[in-house]
Amino acid sequence: MGAKSSRNTTQNNRSDGHLLEYFRNTFVRGGGAAVPVAQGLTATGGVISDYNTPPGAIYRAHIFTSSGTFAVSALGDYPATVEYLVVAGGGGAAMSGAGGAGAGGLRTNLTGHPLAGSSFPVSTSPGSYSVTIGAGGAAGAIPGYNAGANGGPSSFGPISTDGGGGSGYNTAGSNGGSGGGGSSRLSTNRSGGTGNQPTPYSPAQGTNGGASGSGSSTGGGGGGAGGVGVDGTPSSGGNGGPGVQVAIAGPAASTTGVGALNPGPGQYQWFAGGGGGGNHTAPTVGSGGVGGGGSAGAYGTSNSGIPGTYATGGGGGAGSGQSGLYDALGGNGGSGIVVVRYQIAQLTATAKATGGAISYYGGKTIHTFTSTGTFANTSPGPLSVEYVVVAGGGGGGGKNTGGGGGAGGYLTGTTTCPTSPVTITVGAGGVGGPSNPSSSGTQGTSGGLSGALSVPVTGGGYGGKGVTATPNAAPGGPGGSGGGGGGDDTGGPYPGGPAVPGQGNVGGAGAAPGANAGGGGGAGGAGQAGQPGTPRGGHGGLGIQLPATFQNPVSAPSPTGGGLGMPGPSGSYWVAGGGGAGANTNPGLGGSGPGGGGPYAGAGSGGAGNPASQATAAIQNTGSGGGGCGGYEPTFGGANGGSGIVLIAYPS
Repeated sequence: MGAKSSRNTTQNNRSDGHLLEYFRNTFVRGGGAAVPVAQGLTATGGVISDYNTPPGAIYRAHIFTSSGTFAVSALGDYPATVEYLVVAGGGGAAMSGAGGAGAGGLRTNLTGHPLAGSSFPVSTSPGSYSVTIGAGGAAGAIPGYNAGANGGPSSFGPISTDGGGGSGYNTAGSNGGSGGGGSSRLSTNRSGGTGNQPTPYSPAQGTNGGASGSGSSTGGGGGGAGGVGVDGTPSSGGNGGPGVQVAIAGPAASTTGVGALNPGPGQYQWFAGGGGGGNHTAPTVGSGGVGGGGSAGAYGTSNSGIPGTYATGGGGGAGSGQSGLYDALGGNGGSGIVVVRYQIAQLTATAKATGGAISYYGGKTIHTFTSTGTFANTSPGPLSVEYVVVAGGGGGGGKNTGGGGGAGGYLTGTTTCPTSPVTITVGAGGVGGPSNPSSSGTQGTSGGLSGALSVPVTGGGYGGKGVTATPNAAPGGPGGSGGGGGGDDTGGPYPGGPAVPGQGNVGGAGAAPGANAGGGGGAGGAGQAGQPGTPRGGHGGLGIQLPATFQNPVSAPSPTGGGLGMPGPSGSYWVAGGGGAGANTNPGLGGSGPGGGGPYAGAGSGGAGNPASQATAAIQNTGSGGGGCGGYEPTFGGANGGSGIVLIAYPS
């Protein structure tokens, strides 16, 4: 299956965007679908999924994996109410033998769901409802035997949920949306944390974590939205509590790709599973709860716990080890998610394929993948499609003058899809270089590869580590777009990373010796090379605007995210921007996201010098790079890159 690819796009705005209008203009009685006679809400925000439910109701779901705004501009003919799912970030887990972390709190009012709350009316006054997506809690650090952090809260207007409870080292589990598991690393039995905290809701947003194993070095499982964490035993870590399925974003078949997969029934849209408890003295460890909970690391060779799944609120799994020999980190919590849906029509119509979030715009059917899934052509023969594939952005470099993380590779073109299902891979964002009090610094990690329809795209290059006083900074990493080089006042200059031809641009070099301990280099973006470091951090390279096919006004992004792409220098729908670099001079300004004019395409900005500031992470599902570390503050590090995205369109 050959594919024509290009990085050139047109930028014509399209005004026709509603599924209802599309069906009114396309279908007639006897032609496969009835003409609709009623119209639903008109609203914007998030990634759109339009789908049928028996016996012919058409729903629109707005899927938020980053913070944004749900804005209602007209009420339509159906009741002015919406159904929602709000899941907070899962907790982070601690090191070997700790409990699993608790899942983020979960609330929904989906009709017929066992946890359904009250009806949620909306109006055009005020019309705007803020959406906040909680981050997953960070794992506990080694050394220091630190507890994992609680996840961040999520909210949709007045509906809020609390982050999952973290787990500690030889402590009780933390309270949270669901409680973290207890840890008995020093052979003292500890209880699990309490769920439905700190704000109790009815129905409850979560459950309790499990207790540690009595007289052993095992941890209890973190609580999940659908059940408590399992207690540890003297020989085994406890399993994480199960999450729940909330099929609000579309059909729950394995091709949908929203939420976590329950491999038993082969369905997605499971959320808020608890993390598995660890074991430091025996091989049996706890598994993660269905719904994105991470399993504990395998025993014996210092295996880190598995992180909670992205955009599920799953709790992180505990680290495991071998007594007297190994210690291992726990896993981070999974970020939260918000989904809002309402009815927009009543008819029967089908797409020509399944997979991802499906929307209709400009006479095209669009499949949007924000996580890995399957695209299955259900038409009688091969299907001609247009695609955009964006890989994960690289993480920014650590230590004072870190380079920015490179944008994930970007490709767009046309190809022919066979009738057999194809796997769609969405790359994760790279991790920023962690804080390190020594002068050696730490580079970020590269973004993950994305791929679709035999079109592989390379993740963004990592930001090079920065340094002061000794000549051991590092170049930026290679990638779809290259990471920025680290700044160094006595060695170098250290170049930016190279780019994959046709997918991105090179990163900028870090500041040369004698440049007043200047800044790292800005990373490359899909539309522009990164800028070199000076006494300030280099700006990241400009991203690129999605083709007009995918510029559905219903998915227009807000300045803080929550839509498709991000605002840019000439409108919206920008992706794949390079991360800005850090600096440590006074005033030591960090480089901004691409183009030097703000967070275009959702890229992170570099940290400043004196006073120091933390670099910022890229927006999820933009493929943009994270900002590089700045300043002398030892607790600061580089910031994470944004995950990628895959878009597929064909004539409806």
